[in-house]
Amino acid sequence: MQSAAGTSEAGVSRAATSPTAGKRGFAASGSTWRTACTASAASLAILLAGCGNTYRPVVSAINPVGPASQPTKYAVAVSNPGTGLAGLLTIVDFSGDTTLSTPSILPNPSYFTLNPGGTTGYVVNTSGALDTFAVSNPTGLRTNDIGQTTLLAGANPVNISALAGSQGTVIYISQTGRQSVAALGSAGPSLLQELSVGAANTPVYVVGNDNSPRVYALSSAAGGANGLASAIETTTSLPTISAQIPVGNNPVYGVTSADLTRAFILNKGSGTVSVINVPTNALDATTPTIPATGTLGVNPIWAEYVPTLSELVVLNAGNGATPGTLSIISVPQCNSVTVNTTPTSGCNPLNPADAQGFGSVIATVPVGLNPVMVSALRDGSRAYVANAANVSSVCAGQGSVSVINLSTNTVSSTLCGVPNVTDPNASPTNIYGHPNSIAVTLASPTGKVYVTSGDSNYMTVIRTDTDAVSAHVNLQGTGLRVMMTAP
Repeated sequence: MQSAAGTSEAGVSRAATSPTAGKRGFAASGSTWRTACTASAASLAILLAGCGNTYRPVVSAINPVGPASQPTKYAVAVSNPGTGLAGLLTIVDFSGDTTLSTPSILPNPSYFTLNPGGTTGYVVNTSGALDTFAVSNPTGLRTNDIGQTTLLAGANPVNISALAGSQGTVIYISQTGRQSVAALGSAGPSLLQELSVGAANTPVYVVGNDNSPRVYALSSAAGGANGLASAIETTTSLPTISAQIPVGNNPVYGVTSADLTRAFILNKGSGTVSVINVPTNALDATTPTIPATGTLGVNPIWAEYVPTLSELVVLNAGNGATPGTLSIISVPQCNSVTVNTTPTSGCNPLNPADAQGFGSVIATVPVGLNPVMVSALRDGSRAYVANAANVSSVCAGQGSVSVINLSTNTVSSTLCGVPNVTDPNASPTNIYGHPNSIAVTLASPTGKVYVTSGDSNYMTVIRTDTDAVSAHVNLQGTGLRVMMTAP
């Protein structure tokens, strides 16, 4: 701190060495001046030059420097207060973990997502209704700002993918009751097309990202037959299916590479990952399938593409009796420094070839029982797995979050859950309930991890600098899913 006499270490000139340095310029008697300065000298000159040979310290104010400001981003969670009751949307400020708004949404919400840009949210319920809301002004979001659309009769929607393309944002909804994918324009929203995935197939999920030339509607087939990835063109005036690509048994989820040239399809039934070359709209010529072969794991259900590592992290559910696993798969593509699998063919930037090692499983890391979701930090340092349960020797059999170091491909820590928590201060260092979703975000000086549970009204917040629980946010209903507006 800087004192009135200017004795602060910061900004003090040390030029004065005389015993009289820094004195006020009075004689010993205190009654006469002993300086050559005249009474008419400007005060500014006195401050800068001093009087005669008497030097004075010059003190410069230094503005305090605090911690770096946190970026503007939000955690958006959907919860269910009870059967028949209106669902709740809770938007939490990332910087302070404070609740900004809690508008009501449709009753019995069943699936929630944000568009890839994190600006708009979408929720469906089992009755076939769709809620739409903007996240740009969370403090001003009210219940009457939530738009609601009724889907086609008997839709039975199971999930949503809202993706921007050349014709604007299209909302794709997998409708198991109609064995189709509804493609809705964002204005309204209103139905553009209903795309059939085949009379014998059940739609599961739409894989893609903003500005991809095509996205893929996954569907499973009856009787143990292989599923399909139906290619939906996004550059035409209306979404149309251009190809039916066979994948593995019971496809459940998928992600795309950062450059939008590969789509990775998780086949839960066959324990494989199908690789689609998006530019050619066909299975990858070099690595059409990443096989299980005892290393990928059992029942792959969720994945994330980590662009900084050119890796795919695939979460395997296991069989419910033994721990699930996280498989780390190398998926590099050729560029100026990596070598492709056919060096003589060159490297086409519009459709780069698979580089050496593409599809190899680097490691398979054990996690908890019945893992449900994985989310990785964009810097490639860690991945976080939400486990619904554990073996009795770990976390007393309760749910947990496994923290995986992606440099060593090992579990660096496990955060245990506790059930039936009603007091947010009862077990402040634990996760509440049995996790069902997880979302992470990176920032400076610290990122955060958000965890919801289907049997708890509280969302748990974890700091990434310590990998320790830092807060619990009341959702006023059991958690359905949490997502971040920015990674």
